[in-house]
Amino acid sequence: MNTQSNGGTGVVEGDAVPREQPLGSRAPRFIKRSRPLHLSWQVGVFVVGLAVVVAGVIMLPLPGPGWLVIFAGMAIWATEFVWAQLVLRWTKRKVTEAAQKALDPKVRRRNIILTTIGVIVIAAVLAVYVWKFGLAMPWNVSE
Repeated sequence: MNTQSNGGTGVVEGDAVPREQPLGSRAPRFIKRSRPLHLSWQVGVFVVGLAVVVAGVIMLPLPGPGWLVIFAGMAIWATEFVWAQLVLRWTKRKVTEAAQKALDPKVRRRNIILTTIGVIVIAAVLAVYVWKFGLAMPWNVSE
């Protein structure tokens, strides 16, 4: 149902797909008016976003919320760059699809069964190892 003709926002509570923000720069109007100022704003946003993304990439092998920080850097870039906005929209769509799929009872049942089988296999391998070698480590730590 379209409510724009009535002066509404165009989104009805029953709509399945919420209206997305328009693509483009979200810089303040006074910055957009001056080309040199807008360009320096974009460089600043890019540098800050790059620093956050690099920190996230460093956190991937180290302790820390690497992916969360990378997506935060992408969100910073998305305030100014259309390509980052499109990447974030695609990512949000894929995460939503994965969440909906994970909530499907058949998929949940399958995942529980596979996890149970995996735990049983790991327990069996550990039991064979302990039976064959005991609790002693295969290398000599005491020297």
